Amino acid sequence: MSAKQATLYRMVTDKHVCPFGIKAKDLLTRKGYQVDDHHLTSREQIDAFKAAHDVKTTPQIVIGGERIGGYEALRAYLGLSVIDKNQVTYKPIIAIFAMALLMASALHWAVFAAVMHIRVIEWFIAISMCVLAIQKLRDLNAFSNQFITYDLLAMRYVPYAYIYPFAEAFAGIGMLSGAFSGLVAAVALLIGTIGAVSVVKAVYLDKREIKCACVGGNSNVPLGFISLTENLFMMGMGIWMIIS
Repeated sequence: MSAKQATLYRMVTDKHVCPFGIKAKDLLTRKGYQVDDHHLTSREQIDAFKAAHDVKTTPQIVIGGERIGGYEALRAYLGLSVIDKNQVTYKPIIAIFAMALLMASALHWAVFAAVMHIRVIEWFIAISMCVLAIQKLRDLNAFSNQFITYDLLAMRYVPYAYIYPFAEAFAGIGMLSGAFSGLVAAVALLIGTIGAVSVVKAVYLDKREIKCACVGGNSNVPLGFISLTENLFMMGMGIWMIIS
């Protein structure tokens, strides 16, 4: 039997190689297609191709004389899942928490040759806070735009939205270092409590369906239990530091 045939038109220039074109070729090849791979190597070729085929983007895939479209359309054609950029998801926060726990366990094993210990939980919370702070600091404006829609203090005092990521980073680093433990505990307890109350009001009392800024601005993580857990972690760690 002859191999299935597909024609692929994709951008390959000196300045840019389209990542979706590479993915489309790889997917077609893995699905058993023999790919007639056409490179569009200049802006003139790309513009002429778009005009001739009345399309706005590349790559473009043709199978059996039928224009399938771009990479996402190809996935749909092959019966594969298509990512909805607007779909809410917990994946970012789950990935951060999972990696933070693994890092804390690995560090504790490297230092003490043991995994199960209260210190693992302490380091897990501290590392989680640091990583979450990095996510927010990547784009403070985007974070603040999302944060001020539900945080009770930030809604009344907007500069707090810009202070919060630095406070979270300070608390996380302080927990790891053990320095300034009293101040670190106070900061963690303060921002954690404000955050927890804000989430409870927005989600469980006002029944609002909004997205959380916990992993940075423009995220699709829904505000809810996971967001509340982050704040409870900070509150708990602050109280634990005060007690211990």
